Amino acid sequence: MLKTFSILPALTLCVTISSTLCSALDNGLGLTPVLGYNTWNAFYGDINEDLVKGMVDLLVSSGLKKAGYNYFVIDDAWSNINRDKDGRISANSQRFSSGMHSMSKYVHKHGLKFGMYSDAGEKTCLGYPGSRDHEETDAEAFADWGIDFLKYDNCWAPASDWVIDRYTAMSRALNKTGRPIVYSMCDWGVGNPWLWAPKIANSWRTTGDVGPSWESMLRCLDNTVGLSKFAGPGGFNDPDMLEVGNPGLTEQEQRAMFGLWAILKSPLVIGTDLRKLSKAALKILTAEEVIAVNQDKMGVAGDLVAKEGPEEVYAGPLEDGSRAVALFNRHTSGTQYPISNITVYWESLGMDSDEEADVRDLFAEKNLGTFKGAWTGAVDLHDVRMVRITPKDNRREHQEWRPWVQHGALHAALRAVLPLSRAVPGRPDKLARAAQQPLEVTEQ
Repeated sequence: MLKTFSILPALTLCVTISSTLCSALDNGLGLTPVLGYNTWNAFYGDINEDLVKGMVDLLVSSGLKKAGYNYFVIDDAWSNINRDKDGRISANSQRFSSGMHSMSKYVHKHGLKFGMYSDAGEKTCLGYPGSRDHEETDAEAFADWGIDFLKYDNCWAPASDWVIDRYTAMSRALNKTGRPIVYSMCDWGVGNPWLWAPKIANSWRTTGDVGPSWESMLRCLDNTVGLSKFAGPGGFNDPDMLEVGNPGLTEQEQRAMFGLWAILKSPLVIGTDLRKLSKAALKILTAEEVIAVNQDKMGVAGDLVAKEGPEEVYAGPLEDGSRAVALFNRHTSGTQYPISNITVYWESLGMDSDEEADVRDLFAEKNLGTFKGAWTGAVDLHDVRMVRITPKDNRREHQEWRPWVQHGALHAALRAVLPLSRAVPGRPDKLARAAQQPLEVTEQ
């Protein structure tokens, strides 16, 4: 008999500011951030059974599954345009003629977990049936099909239908099925979900949709700064899916995105056409020691710890008392000096200025030596240097350091000047990106 998971009341706000982690959803899932693949960024609504199977095959044969990417998620446009006469949702009869249970079996056969998509409004972002007021019926269908993950979007919901109520309803419905299903809230940061979502979901979006551009990546990053204190095993901040492998970002920008998302303890969800994946992008996505930072069992999210103009340092503690550190160069492209020397000082990491520590380059997988008080790395334009800093005298207090305790004032100052989101409830930016996809109206 399947275990039924308990969910705490959604209105209990998570406002912890101490060194302890926020209390997260205790459903035994998402103890580390999800690693996986999602169809949206590469294909939008232009998906079908053969395409999905091909991506599943490539996720395995490319070595991505071996690297840890074990969730495969089908995004919007998988269903028929209308519910059946009994109000039930069903797989698109033309593009997924074998049905979702068959797709689930195919994904599971490859040793992967199967994820699907729905929406907390009347319709999905592409106009297919949403799950609002059908939460229990749809959750039962998802469980019957054997899904392991649900991405739950935020389109076509009136402002009068409070966001906490909508997302709590699906959380309770999934819980009622008795099937363990990771619950990923794609709410675009509406209603400051980091304050309440840790009680009902395994991840929550901190911002609007990402796009394959430098500016979009920075927006998603900046909107996640200062939120590390709300994340922890069972529930993580989500600045949206990866754009690694997609045109629009340079190799350096793709590496920066991957390294920063890893240190933030974001879900690492690939969203590119694996048939076109370059060797450089594959190398970034399979960087073993960077992935290890993201999957560290302590589950403490990293955050910004130093900023001097466009030069930034992000850091977070790891289970063994070491620090994961990312030096980030966000200077304007075309600058006279494409390489910047960026320094991380031990004191910004909760260590003593006279301590000695070993430094290891995580992308290069190379030991750089032992340093005292600080380390300086050369960082290319729009790139990161990811290092692991391990004190020689690894005391208990090294494990207890939290970035938000030491650098809360910096985070508050930066969040105070964030621009207001341009997202409009029910009509996010993703609709413009997918506008070229025709909506089917003759089915069944």
